[in-house]
Amino acid sequence: MRAEWEQVVEKVEQQQQRESLQELFELLLTEDERSAVAGRLKVFQLLLQGELSQRQIAAQYQVSIATITRCSNYLKHMTPEQRQSIQALIL
Repeated sequence: MRAEWEQVVEKVEQQQQRESLQELFELLLTEDERSAVAGRLKVFQLLLQGELSQRQIAAQYQVSIATITRCSNYLKHMTPEQRQSIQALIL
């Protein structure tokens, strides 16, 4: 069976209540996966704010340098318009 990401996005989009969205994520993601997603979001927020170095982020938030590097590289390859859109979305 091949999973389709679009179906996941549609199910998330359909949730009208925070509780139902929480329940869906608990069904689809393990505790470790939810923690990883939350950590990645925090890394992106901190990198976009630009106040801490990658090493400071790793030390203060117990996130691996590899995760921070992946997030940083992703941001580096964005157009200014994409970066601005992401900032509006997560900051």
